[in-house]
Amino acid sequence: MDANSAELEAILKQIELASSSSSSSSSNINNDDHGWKTVSYKKSGRKFTNKAPEQYSDHNSGDVFRPIEQMSEDRRRRVVESQKAAFDAIEAAVADDDAAVRDRNDGEDYGGDAVVVAGELNLKKSKPKKKVKKVKVSVAEAAAKVNDSDLAVFLADVTESYESQPDVMLMRFAEYFGRAFATVSGSQFPWMKTLKEATIEKMIDIPLLHISEDVYRTATDWLNLQPIDALGSFTLWCLDSILADLAHHQGAVKGSKKVVQQPTSKSQVAIFVVLAMVLQRKPDVMIGILPIVKDGSKYQGLEKLPVFVWAITQASQGDLVVGLFMWVRLLLPLVCSKSCNPQSRDLILQLVERILSFPKARAILANGAVRKGERVVPPSALELLMGPTFPAPTARVKATERFEAIYPVLKEVAIAVAPGSKAMKQLTQQLLPVAAKAAGQGNSALANEASDIFLWCVTQSPDCYKQWDDIYLDHLEASVVILRKLSDQWKIHSDKLSSLDPLKSALKSFRDKNEKAMAGGDEREALLKEADKHCKTILGKFSRGHGCLKATVFLTVTMAVGVAVIIKDHRVWNLKELVDVDLSRAFSSLSH
Repeated sequence: MDANSAELEAILKQIELASSSSSSSSSNINNDDHGWKTVSYKKSGRKFTNKAPEQYSDHNSGDVFRPIEQMSEDRRRRVVESQKAAFDAIEAAVADDDAAVRDRNDGEDYGGDAVVVAGELNLKKSKPKKKVKKVKVSVAEAAAKVNDSDLAVFLADVTESYESQPDVMLMRFAEYFGRAFATVSGSQFPWMKTLKEATIEKMIDIPLLHISEDVYRTATDWLNLQPIDALGSFTLWCLDSILADLAHHQGAVKGSKKVVQQPTSKSQVAIFVVLAMVLQRKPDVMIGILPIVKDGSKYQGLEKLPVFVWAITQASQGDLVVGLFMWVRLLLPLVCSKSCNPQSRDLILQLVERILSFPKARAILANGAVRKGERVVPPSALELLMGPTFPAPTARVKATERFEAIYPVLKEVAIAVAPGSKAMKQLTQQLLPVAAKAAGQGNSALANEASDIFLWCVTQSPDCYKQWDDIYLDHLEASVVILRKLSDQWKIHSDKLSSLDPLKSALKSFRDKNEKAMAGGDEREALLKEADKHCKTILGKFSRGHGCLKATVFLTVTMAVGVAVIIKDHRVWNLKELVDVDLSRAFSSLSH
């Protein structure tokens, strides 16, 4: 019994310790920590086995363990109640925190996390943010707020402050419009998409359509006072900014088949505005920057074409001659190349068609055929233009008719020069080899046009016969075409010749060269024989022509004398008056 009593006392002592630990845990929940404690349980260090419990001989052992069981049940009940109280405290704290946040923000959106740890429990709550809707400002709305009086005051201040620094003044000018259009978003001015899809007629108004006449006049009058060199640098800066924005767009959508207009820099609206003003008021700046644009690699590529078409369109608004000058040098080589696609070709042709459709454009362009010491349409450009205008019958395309429509005016501008002038001699010497090259390509339509140009050169400058003699054998096929036309259309072309002697000398030289070439075993024997035949035919026309002319003069004199004898009227009996019917011209012709 002593051993059983000692063991019973040890068990009761453990129960009392567990009870006191449970009470302490329950009381701590109601302290100032509001239940924010981790609830844990002490693990028993005893190991349980399948060994059957020992049997005690004391008959009162059942009554002893009953109180122990009740105390264990009470302990479990208090633990469950303490856990429930802790969870209730946690939920109340979270609810109070949410209510405080709502009161503090007065109903504004709130997003955050409330994380509470109770044991190993985490509670998270979040709310989405509402997007603030931005007010869209169009180009027209922003332009309407620009005041010409305010602009005039600003420009006066800038001029006074930076009088000796035109580059700085122009940058401040751009900065003014940059602030004016700062609120315009990229979606309101998708310039890349607009230029790519717009026709030339719509392209003209981008973006000056929204600028008032007073603002435009104030700005362009001030620009007219700026030095041309500073305006050229400013124009390049604007173009570089636009092309950089274009490269940004293309980089963003590289690899995508769908063209997406990326958000545009706000300043691009202002740059288009100020650049259009410069080009319309001082279009000559385009000629000044032409070497840089033509040779710079960053300005090359079909993707940049709409930008330069737009720029040339703006310049042509101020000066048609400058517009055609730039078109010939920048766009004509592109439209005649094999890499030009139909869409680009259409845009380029639209531009030149619009230039030529201006009222009195033909006369304006012919009178301004030379600009800055250069021909607006040089012989090399006319050579390029003849190719797509006179293709082989099997090579005709839809654009051929459009080339045929613009060719006559451009050809007229190309050969517009004062007869007998030094410029005429220079032009014909440049144009004659171009025509000879085109006439010998085996294309009948092209050969017909080229031979007409060739014969025009020799009729305008007798020195061209010597040049023809020098290139005769090198362009034998072309010479055959030209001699054949001259022989077949002798009456037409002979009347245009100021003198027949240079032609006669050239023909005799051609026959000598034909003879020597055939004697030397030249493989082009058939061409040489045909050329020699045409030379002989034309020389024969010289003899017959002079014989007929002598007979005509003799007959005229004889008839005059006979009429004088028959008519006895003293008013007519004046041989000198009767014979003065232009005999001097006839005899002068005999000398030839």
